[in-house]
Amino acid sequence: MAQTSVPVYAAGSLRAPLTEVAKAFEAAQAGAKIELVFGASGLLRDRIRAGEPAQVFASANMEHPQSLAASGWGATRAFTRNALCALAPAKLGLKPETLVAAILDPKTKLGTSTPKADPSGDYAFEMFARIGRSANAPQGAQAALEAKALQLTGGPNSPAPPPGKNVYGVLVAQGQADVFITYCTNAVVAVAEQQGLQSIDVPASINVTADYGLAVKQGASAVAQAFADYILSPAGQAVLQRHGFKQP
Repeated sequence: MAQTSVPVYAAGSLRAPLTEVAKAFEAAQAGAKIELVFGASGLLRDRIRAGEPAQVFASANMEHPQSLAASGWGATRAFTRNALCALAPAKLGLKPETLVAAILDPKTKLGTSTPKADPSGDYAFEMFARIGRSANAPQGAQAALEAKALQLTGGPNSPAPPPGKNVYGVLVAQGQADVFITYCTNAVVAVAEQQGLQSIDVPASINVTADYGLAVKQGASAVAQAFADYILSPAGQAVLQRHGFKQP
């Protein structure tokens, strides 16, 4: 049987689970080849708009695939969820109840991804807005956090992630950030890779749910549609949940 190759553009936070899902799908579907391209969802959307040949787009938010759908690219479905955690050296002893005070401390280097280019950065800035609206927040808390946030990843000019390593863990281990606000799934991987780091839960009152959106291009191959359906199937969802993602 002739091989059918399907270019799939996906958020970087999906690298581990979608790589596993793609291998299982290829094993079950004779002749199928999934070509995974990972990156910041906003940048991937721009590349798709510019004409790159993606047939499936798995974004870390709903807005980017929906913006493509508005121009006729393909309808969007929610397929998984994530949430925010803080990544920091364990020696700092941070806890959920001390996290806000720690990131507001002028001495703390606060890392985020780049808003607009990477949904992780958008979610972090929404977290800052929720902190600012909290009853016990100091005046100007949101503006202070937005001003001090070091947008270290996910932007068009951000350094390439180190091969085979979680970029967030590397940045914190190298001291480029004392606390990095990222997806809980990223924090889990970083802690496993880098000794001396810990993941801190962001309190529910200021946390942000990240709904991930999946779209298939109009006129894409039947194999592309089958792969999207496989991601949404119990088998695909089980892989995502093993990597810390939640049901949509």
